[in-house]
Formats: sequence, structure tokens, C-alpha cells
Amino acid sequence: MEYTTQMDAARKGIFTPEMAKVAEKEHLEPKKLMALMAEGKVIIPCNKVHTCIEPNGLGSMLKTKINVNLGTSRDLTDLNMELEKVNHAVEMGAEAIMDLSSFGDTQKFRRKLTHECPAMIGTVPIYDAVVYYHKALGKITAREWIDIVRMHAEDGVDFMTIHCGINKETAKKFKRNRRLMNIVSRGGSIIFAWMEMTGEENPFFQYFDEILDICREYDVTLSLGDACRPGCLQDATDASQIEELITLGELTKRAWEKDVQIMIEGPGHMPLNQIAANMEIQKTLCHGAPFYVLGPIVTDIAPGYDHITSAIGGTVAAMNGASFLCYVTPAEHLRLPDVDDVKEGIIAARIAAHAADIAKGVPHAMDWDNEMAVARKKLDWNAMFDLAIDPEKARRYRESSRPEKEDTCSMCGNFCAVKNMNRILDSEIVSIFDE
Repeated sequence: MEYTTQMDAARKGIFTPEMAKVAEKEHLEPKKLMALMAEGKVIIPCNKVHTCIEPNGLGSMLKTKINVNLGTSRDLTDLNMELEKVNHAVEMGAEAIMDLSSFGDTQKFRRKLTHECPAMIGTVPIYDAVVYYHKALGKITAREWIDIVRMHAEDGVDFMTIHCGINKETAKKFKRNRRLMNIVSRGGSIIFAWMEMTGEENPFFQYFDEILDICREYDVTLSLGDACRPGCLQDATDASQIEELITLGELTKRAWEKDVQIMIEGPGHMPLNQIAANMEIQKTLCHGAPFYVLGPIVTDIAPGYDHITSAIGGTVAAMNGASFLCYVTPAEHLRLPDVDDVKEGIIAARIAAHAADIAKGVPHAMDWDNEMAVARKKLDWNAMFDLAIDPEKARRYRESSRPEKEDTCSMCGNFCAVKNMNRILDSEIVSIFDE
């Protein structure tokens, strides 16, 4: 092969089949796409082993993509249910699936995903190491952490979250500047505990060059994890978060030197008025690498409705430079999501992504909305349902409250402004009460 990674190909002027698909989807000139990829501002996560993938690009100037987290836990290990969630997620338009399984035969599930699922597949190797080695956390060696990274690359995952920004220096700053909620990242808390128990440096930081060699070999995109993301509004944009981001910016440059594709993970819980500034800080410190945000959740008081708090924050984040939104379900902070929760989370995230694309002027983003407006003007209910982001729910709501006259809805009836304006502009008589 003439190139190792998609970034390497772009830098060599090679227009890959994956780039061709992304350029067509994004209405982007091939040379422009390749230039952005050569700089690291656009990535196409696609492991060479994941041959059934439908390639998608991530970058602030592209359509905002969404990721769906799922996977087994000790309390719920039903692989069939997780596969059902995967299939629903792909059908509903999710571009990526992150397998966060922390119990059971995780490799079997992961390999099934990379052999059958067309979405980008992401994992967090640090979770899997605990499951795979099945021994006390403090007994896992630095070598064993890195071996799991290679295993995931060999299994075909397209991107991995690596918590490499929380090194000894970052940990010292965290302990000096205590938080209301401490570290809430699952992977971040694991590696912090391991460092505290062993006294060793974070192996993902210490052996970062070896990880890059693995990623270069398989064309795995590194998602540099935000171990110090805030877990409540009070902790947003604190010293630990920014210190880690500075480190991630330094590691980004090292990855690009080896042609490895990179994205940066970001907050988290954050007041609405801090989101835009955080996007600018990230773009500056991490040199324009695509930003993958977990939320941001803009208030801490809505368990059961955090798909809404996340959609609010995700819209603001994406319109200010985030490339990739991690969905949040109504089950966030409460339990493992079921199939219905997954659907609610995906719909909320897709609404956020689409609203942001309109705001930031993505080419043709508003075409869909204009089609809906035409259907509404014509009172073409079937066309409205077909264009809806969730056609099933739209049809169900209308069927649950049938109007007296089929050309209206049960809210307005003969008072329908659309119907009456159509009539009066066509020189017809508008009569409301005697119809």
C-alpha cells in the first residue's frame, strides 16, 4: 500500500476511496478535503480491518456527527439486547458506536461489531483491560495496558479513547485544586487510581509513541480522552481540565508527526455561557483537531431528562466548533439505557447536530427544513411524516387525536392559519365557524 493512514494519504496527495465518499457526502472539493486532512482538521476514522464500514468525516466544517454509547455491564450482560441497540442506532442515523462493555465476552461482541456494523466503532481499552486480565487493578502492568490497545486495533476498532492526558503532573494539580465532584470519567478514575496505587507514570502517556505506532499500522484514530472533564457545573473550566487540555495539545502534535489521526474529547457538565469559550480554547490549544464533546450537560438537576440538557449544550458546542456529539439518554446518571432510551438519546442528539449545522452554514443543511416547510404549506401530512426526524412518533401523535377535517390537526381545526392563508391568497372565501 502506498500509504499507512488516511492522513498519510492526504499528505501524499493520494485521494482514497474513503475520501471520495466523504467528499461526496459533504459537498466538498477533493483538494479542499485533502488539505484539511493533511492539517489534521478533518479525520476519517476507518481501521483497515473494519472492511464493512461506511466512511464518515469529522471536522468542524463538516456535518456534525453523533456517537452512541452502549455495551454490557456486570448488572446487565445481554449481548442480544446490545446488538438490538446497535441496529436501531444505525437505522436512526448514528454515525458511530462506542462499545463501552465492562463485563462478559467483550472481544466476541467487539469483533461482531467490526465484522457486521457499518458505523465507526470506538472503544475504551482501559475498561477492557480490567475485564480481560481479571485481576486486581494495582496488579495490571504497564505492558498489559498497552497490549490491550494492540488487541483492539487488531480487532478492527476505528477509534479508541486513550486517557493519556492525566499524567503525574496533571494528577498533582488535581490534588492541589480539589473539586466538588472529583474525577467523573470512568477511565480517568481507573488510571488515576492505578497511578496512586503503583506510584508509576500513566502508561498511556509514558508509552505514547508505541501507541502511535500501533495506530499507524492499523489506521486507528486516537480519541484523546478527557479524564479531567467536569462532572458538575461548579467544576467546569477549572485548572485540572485546562492542564489536561494543554497536555492533549502537545500529544496531538506528536501524533501528527507520525500521520496518526486525532480527535480531542471535551466536557462534560458546563454552564451554557462557558461552552463557546471552551470550544475556542480547545481549537487554540489543540491546533484545530476535531473536538468530540460529551454533552455538554448544561444543568445538573434533570436526571431522566439529560438527553434534553445535553442537546441544548451540544447545539451550542457544535455551532462553535465541535465536530462530534456523544449522545446522552434519559437514563444518564441513573442506569444502563434500554432500547427506548437509546432512541430518545439519538433523536435528541441528531436534532442538536442538525440545528448546529444550520447555524454554522453547512452547505445544504437547511434543505431538509425547506422541504418540510413546503409540505406544511401544502398540508401534505404524509410528506411531513416522511420528512420528520422520527416519522413513527409523528404518525402516532396524529393518529392519537384525529381531527374532524383531515386537512387540519386537532389543535387548530378550522382556525388553521396555513389552510386559511392558502385559501385567501387563492381568492377563496375564508369561513371558519360555518364550515
